[in-house]
Amino acid sequence: MESLLNPDSNSELNLVTSYENSDPVLLSSATTHDSQIEGVKQLKEEDEEEELKRLLLPNVDELPEIPRSSVEANFTTYFLPDFMKPGHDQYVHRHANGLCVIGLAPTHAAFKDEGGVTSIDFNVGKSDRSGIKVTGKRKKNAQHFESNTALCKVCTADASYIVRCCVKGSLLEVNETLISQPELLNSVPDREGYIAIMMPRPADWLKAKATLLDSEQYKNLRTEL
Repeated sequence: MESLLNPDSNSELNLVTSYENSDPVLLSSATTHDSQIEGVKQLKEEDEEEELKRLLLPNVDELPEIPRSSVEANFTTYFLPDFMKPGHDQYVHRHANGLCVIGLAPTHAAFKDEGGVTSIDFNVGKSDRSGIKVTGKRKKNAQHFESNTALCKVCTADASYIVRCCVKGSLLEVNETLISQPELLNSVPDREGYIAIMMPRPADWLKAKATLLDSEQYKNLRTEL
């Protein structure tokens, strides 16, 4: 009757008996194997924790003395020295998405004039560049220019200088803030004092890149930096 009410009782008894009669060596091996698995898991968890700490809390000794600027972190900078005329040095900040920010390099001749840049005029060529309004994902109304096309004219107390596109592509915008605040060109030419944003095609960018200098080459050329 008991076996009918509890059909697994004999099986459980057999399992217990079997376990008690098992070879001690085999049992020891199984226990050791389980311990090894637990040890590996624990080491893996500790390694993951250490990696997380390393990512969240970097070694202070490995940090640069001066943190990278947003431009340095997000763009690769190239230079075009003596573009069309001696001393007309310009930069191209290129983003990973292909956008190119155009501006005056720190060694541009305009910065050597007393008082630096005093005004900027986007009314060059046959149109006012500040009147270009690009809209939508397809960049409707964008104008396509050559690398030597004039973007604007920057003026100092004694001279004026033509700033050019540097790369062949679509002109997406010019920095109209400079019209009312030209002093940004003197204080932060590589950030808020940028001139314009261009979007070259990949093939055109590769051609332009071949004519540009990277930061190290530029510093070697302009030893006054």
